[in-house]
Amino acid sequence: MQDQQPIGEVDLGRRELRLRGAPVVIGSRAFEIAEVLVRAAGDLVGKDALMGRVWPGAFVEENTLQVHISALRKALGQDRAMLQTVSGRGYRLLGTWRVTTGEDAARRTSTAVPEAPVPGVRDNLPVATADLIGRTEAMRHLQNLLSAYRGVTVVGPGGIGKTALALEVARRVLAGFEGDCRIVELAPLADPNLVPSAAAGALGIRAAGGEITVDAIARALGSKTVLLLLDNCEHVVDAAASLAEALINHCPNTTVLATSREALRIDGEYVYRVPPLDVPMTDDEPPDDLRGLSSVQLFVARITALASDFAATPEDLRTIAAICRHLDGIPLAIEFAAARAATLGLSQVAALLGDRFRLLTGGRRTALPRHRTLRATLDWSYNLLPEDEAAVLRRSAVFVGDFSLDAATAVAGDLPASGVVEGIANLVAKSLVAADLRAETAHYRLLETTRLFALEKLRDNDEHRQAALRHALYYRDLFAPAEAESETRRQSDWLAIYGRHIDNVRAALDWAFLPDGDPQLGVALTVAAVPLWVQLSLLGECRDRVERALATIELDAAASERARMQLSAALAWSMTYGAGRASEAAPILATTLEIAEKLDDRGYKLRALWGLCIDQFNNGQFRTALDFARRFAGLVSNSSDAVELMLGDRLLAIALHYLGDQNGARHYIDRVLAQLEALAHHPQIVRLRFDHRESAHYFQARILWLQGYADQALRVVKRNVEEGQAIGHALTFCSVLGQGACPVAFLCGDLDAAAGYGAMLLDHTERHPIRLWRLWACCFNGIVIARRGDLASGLAALRGGLEDAGEARFLPRFLLLVGELAALLGEAGEVAQALATVDEALSRCQTRDEGWYVAELLRIKGELLLTERGRGGAAKADELFLSALARAREQGARAWELRAATSLARSALRQGRPEQAKHILAPVFAWFTEGFETADLRSARALLAAS
Repeated sequence: MQDQQPIGEVDLGRRELRLRGAPVVIGSRAFEIAEVLVRAAGDLVGKDALMGRVWPGAFVEENTLQVHISALRKALGQDRAMLQTVSGRGYRLLGTWRVTTGEDAARRTSTAVPEAPVPGVRDNLPVATADLIGRTEAMRHLQNLLSAYRGVTVVGPGGIGKTALALEVARRVLAGFEGDCRIVELAPLADPNLVPSAAAGALGIRAAGGEITVDAIARALGSKTVLLLLDNCEHVVDAAASLAEALINHCPNTTVLATSREALRIDGEYVYRVPPLDVPMTDDEPPDDLRGLSSVQLFVARITALASDFAATPEDLRTIAAICRHLDGIPLAIEFAAARAATLGLSQVAALLGDRFRLLTGGRRTALPRHRTLRATLDWSYNLLPEDEAAVLRRSAVFVGDFSLDAATAVAGDLPASGVVEGIANLVAKSLVAADLRAETAHYRLLETTRLFALEKLRDNDEHRQAALRHALYYRDLFAPAEAESETRRQSDWLAIYGRHIDNVRAALDWAFLPDGDPQLGVALTVAAVPLWVQLSLLGECRDRVERALATIELDAAASERARMQLSAALAWSMTYGAGRASEAAPILATTLEIAEKLDDRGYKLRALWGLCIDQFNNGQFRTALDFARRFAGLVSNSSDAVELMLGDRLLAIALHYLGDQNGARHYIDRVLAQLEALAHHPQIVRLRFDHRESAHYFQARILWLQGYADQALRVVKRNVEEGQAIGHALTFCSVLGQGACPVAFLCGDLDAAAGYGAMLLDHTERHPIRLWRLWACCFNGIVIARRGDLASGLAALRGGLEDAGEARFLPRFLLLVGELAALLGEAGEVAQALATVDEALSRCQTRDEGWYVAELLRIKGELLLTERGRGGAAKADELFLSALARAREQGARAWELRAATSLARSALRQGRPEQAKHILAPVFAWFTEGFETADLRSARALLAAS
C-alpha cells in the first residue's frame, strides 16, 4: 500500500538521514536523535530517555536538547510537522521510516584512524594567548550548534571576536572529538580562486598536477571525521560557500564552522550572530553591577596584564564602563582602549575617545553601522601612536600573513632598524600586532582588520607604492638563493624556511603587475618563486603566474632573454605534469633550448633536453626520446657532477626499457644506482622537478621483474614505497606506486599487495588531485578486481576508466592496462572485441617502437585465438607463442619468455604432446633462481608436473 512505503530512512553506514530519497543535512547529535526516534516507530520518547541515549553518562541541559530538536525539525523542511513535541514529556516522529546499515558500516567501523597530514598532529589551531572573557554562554551555545548542524557560520562586524570565539570553541570541541580539526585562514587571500588551494594546504592535500577543486577536496576527505574552520570568509564568500556546501553535501563526517561578516547562504547552514559584550544601559549603574559586565571584565583583565599594579576603584569602574559603552561592546576596540589606558591613564583615554566619537558621529553615534564604530576606534587608537610607531604599523600593512623583524625593517624604508624593532615591540604590547614567539625566529602579523585599516592609512600618506616596492624587492631577494638551497637542504627543511612566505609572494606579485606596480620586478620575483611552486607541487598556480610574467616581457629586449628562458622552462614543467595542456609543452621546451643555446647556458640546455625527452616518452616517440637522451648524455659526458652523469644514464635506461632492450636498460640503471649516493642528502626536486632517487628505484624494479628477478623486484618496490612516503613529494609518490609498486605486484600475481598499492594510489590522488594518475588507479583497481574473481565489476571499472582517460590512454603507463583489457574481454566471451583491442595495441607498439610489452601482447592474442574452434586457431596461436618467445629472448625479458613458453607448452599438452610441452618449458623454467612463489612460476611448475 502506498501509505506503507517508507518516506525516509536512517542510513547508519553513511550516517545519513534521507527523506524521500534525498539526503537531509544534519549534525552528528541530531542524527543520533533521529535514529532513536525512528527506532521508536512513532512511539513517544521521553526527554530524559532521549538525552540518556544520545548523551550517555553526561549532564545535559534541556535547552541543549531543544537546540538539536530544532535543528532536526528545520532539516525536515516541509515535513517538519512529523516531528511532534508532547509538552513536558518528550517527542515522537511520525511517518513510515526504516533503518539501514549500508555496506559502508563495516568499513567505517574497521577503518583505521584517518591519516593526518602531519603524523601525531590532530589540529593546526594556534595556541591560545589569552583567556576568552565574557563568552561562556556563547561558547556553550556554539558547541551545541556544532553537534546539531553540519554547517555553522559565526557572523558579526569586524572586531566583534568571531575568530577568537570560533577558535576557542574548536579547541574545546577537539578535547572529545574523534577526528581532526583544521583551520583555513582565508584573510591572506586576495583571489577567491585560491580558496581551494588554501583549504587543501591546511588539510594536507597537496595539489600536484591539475587544478585543486572543491570536489577533489571532498573526495579526499570522504568519510573522515573533520571539523573545518573557515576563518574570515567575507571577502571570498562565494568561493568559501562553494567549498563549505561541497563538504557538507559529500563528506558525511565533516562539520564546517565559518567566520564571516555575512552568512554563506548555503543549505543546512545555521547562522550564529555574535552579540557584543555586555555594556551598561546607562552611566549611573552601581559599581557592583558593573563588575559583572563582560565588557568591563575584559577591559580590567587586559589593563591588569599590562599594568600589574592596577586596581579598579568604583570610579574607575564607571569610567571603564563608559568607555566600553562608547565602544559598543566590541572586544577588539575594548582591547585597544585598555592597552592605551595602561600607559596614558583612564581619564585621558576616555576624553580622547569622547572627542573622536563626537567628531565622527556628529552626536548621532548609533546611526552609524558597527563597522564604522570599529573604524573610528582604530582611527582613534592609531592617532594615539607616536609617529615612528604609526609609520611602522602603516608600512607593515603590506604584509599578508606573518613577517619577521628583518622583513619589517626592509619594508620600513628610511626608518632606522632599531626604531623598527622598538616599534614592533610597542605595537605588540598595544595589541596592534600579534607575535608568535614559539619558533626559533619570532614572527609577527597584523590582525586583518588592523591591517586593512593601516593599509588605508598607508595609501592616504602616499606611501603605498614605495612600501609595496620594498616588499616585493625583499621577497625577490629572499628567494634568490632558494633554488640553490633546494639542492643542499631536505625538502621539509627547505619548506620550513620558504613555504610560510607564499601568501606574501602572491601579494607582491599581484601588486607588481598592477598599473602602478613594477612589472619587471614582478618578472624577477616570478623567476625566484618558481622553486616554491615546484616544492609544493602547485602546477596550476605556477602556470598562471609564469604565463602572466612571460606576457610582460618584451620579446625583443636582450636583457629579458634569460628571464624568458627560465620562465619557459617552468611553464613547460607545469604543463608536462599538469592536466590538459601537456601537448603544449614541446614548443615551449624548444624555445627554452633555443635561448639556452644562444646564451650558452649549460644548465638550462640540460633542463630543456630533459624536458623534451620526457615529452617524447609521454607522446610515445621513443626513438626520438632516445635521441634526446643521447644528446643529454653527450653534453654531460665530461662532467664532474655525479648527478648530471646519473641523469644521463637514467634517461638512457628509460628509453631502452620502453624500446624493449632490457639488458641495455639494466646496464644504465645499474650505473644510476651506483651513483645515487650523490643524491643521498640532495633530493634535487626543484632542479629536476621530482625525486630521482625514487624514480630510479621504480624503474629498477620494472627491469628486474622483466629480467626474471621477481623477488628482488618486490624488495625494491617495498623499500621504494616506504621511502616515497617519507619524502612526501606528491608527484613522485604517484610514480612510485603507478610505475613500480602496482604493476610489479600485479605481474608477480600478488593480488593482495596489488590491491593494497592500488588503494594507496587512489587515496593519494584523492588527497593530492592528480587527474591522470587517478584515472590510471581506477583502471588498475579494475583489473585487480577482475583477477580476484569479480570479472563483470572489474571489467566495467577498467572500461570506464580507459574511456574517461581519453587520449591519455596512449601514455606508456596505460599499455599494461590495455593488454589486460584484451585478456579480460576474452574471458568474458567478447573475443572479437578482445582481438580488436590487442591488434590495436600491437599496431600502436609497432608504430611507436614501444617494444617492452609486445611479447606479452602476442601471447595474449595467441590465448584469445585458442578460444576459436578447430585446429586452425591452435596453429595460429602456436605461431604467436613462438613469436612471443623469440621476441622475449631477444629483449632479455625472461618473465615474458616464461609466460610465452608456458602458453606454448599448455597448447602442446592440450594437443596430446606432453614430451614436447616439457621440452619447451623445462629449460626456461630451469633458468630461474628466484620468484618461485610468484603466480607464473607456480603455474609453470604445475604444468611441468602434469607433462
